Amino acid sequence: MLEKRSIDYVPLAERHGKVWHLWPVWFSGDAHLATLTVGVLGIALGGNLLWTGIAVVLGCAVGTFFMAFHSAQGPQLGLPQMIQSRPQFGYVGALLVWVVALVTYVGYNSFNQVLAAQALHQLAGGIPADSAAVMIGFAALGAGLAVVGYDSIHVAQRGVAFVMIALLTVFSAGAVLLRIPAAQWDLGGFRTGPFLTELLGAASYQLSWSIYVSDYSRYLPREVSVRASFWWTYLGAFIGGAWMMLVGSIAAASAPRLDVAAALEVAADRIFPGFGPVLLTGALLGLVTIAALNFYGASLTLLSVCDTFKKVKNSVGRRIITLLLTAIASTVIALDSSSDFLTRFSDLLSLLLYLFTPWTAVNLVDFYVVRRGHYSVREIFNPRGMYGRWQWRGLMAYGVGFAAMVPFFSAEFYIGPAARALGGIDVSMFVGLPVAAGAYLLACRSMDLGADRAAAATADCGLEPQNGGRGVPGRGG
Repeated sequence: MLEKRSIDYVPLAERHGKVWHLWPVWFSGDAHLATLTVGVLGIALGGNLLWTGIAVVLGCAVGTFFMAFHSAQGPQLGLPQMIQSRPQFGYVGALLVWVVALVTYVGYNSFNQVLAAQALHQLAGGIPADSAAVMIGFAALGAGLAVVGYDSIHVAQRGVAFVMIALLTVFSAGAVLLRIPAAQWDLGGFRTGPFLTELLGAASYQLSWSIYVSDYSRYLPREVSVRASFWWTYLGAFIGGAWMMLVGSIAAASAPRLDVAAALEVAADRIFPGFGPVLLTGALLGLVTIAALNFYGASLTLLSVCDTFKKVKNSVGRRIITLLLTAIASTVIALDSSSDFLTRFSDLLSLLLYLFTPWTAVNLVDFYVVRRGHYSVREIFNPRGMYGRWQWRGLMAYGVGFAAMVPFFSAEFYIGPAARALGGIDVSMFVGLPVAAGAYLLACRSMDLGADRAAAATADCGLEPQNGGRGVPGRGG
């Protein structure tokens, strides 16, 4: 059955599922070819396998930490992730982060489509590596699963998780058989540039999940605790991300002159003949399901954008239309991006890091420190409501955090003066997070939080009729 809800609130009577279901969603969310590519960055820049592996683990640990905290917002609020930005940025001001989110969804899927074509070319040599038919077909599969919706995506992700755990276990156990040059394990082979590029690439890749984490937890029962949703999300995303990136690093180190798909197949075949196509097919299957997550999230975000200008009624048809629009956009970009893939993918990761770092800081500080989960669902959808059209506190904190990061940018398109002084090292994330969080906390000192909480409770009175008109039970913390 097609999911009938889109950006609207999920009533308590419709909540279902187990909190452990978050683990396979985010394990499979990382166990695919695009994640593999992140693990190649350090090797491609001249780093060795030992230090690239360390950077992968540290980067995933940091990026996933912030991403997983967003997961708890789903059961608490029963809303998609991006619509929750209105209390911090305003009914119209939230467009700032929604446009960025749309770029992320479409950008990721365009690169996924390029990877899919490369993988099928590797599996069946007669298919061109830049096949338009493959890219279009891949988009159709991902969008088709997204049309069915939330529950089917969860089921698909659990199936992919079991398959990939088995395949990655075999690869990891057999990796000792690979002939990797001794220099790849040299402790003295540390190079600052490749190490930090890999670390920040892994961190930003994991952090970029933040924009749709609660999309896949919002149907869970309200009783699911913050701790449980955090850990099931964190462990799934961290293990899936780090494991897949490490597999990419190993494959690149063992076959440095091949593209991602070819290197994975060759490395797996060296473990035992015939395993390469099996592992590559599994990673390709995961790429299809993550494309569905991206299209689903893009649809919800595009509906949120439309809702800003004209009230959007809940409709399966509207959700399908927005899915088709995003699928068309990603395909157009994919057809133009098949050359110089790795460089463009690295640039995308850098851009995401810069754009989402201040948003993550503001959103998490507001939810966990300032309002502590006390929001009005009704007012989030009210263009003249208590959250206003523009929230200067969130917008100011975002701007200050982003401005503080600019001197530390180090990407193909721009290198800031602080980054140049540091030899090209990009530490912007570690600047933007505390600056944006601190700026928002200072701005919120003038808020009357008692009045804000009372107004939210009054506005949502009767939101759940079965509770005797008392609003949402147990909201907040």
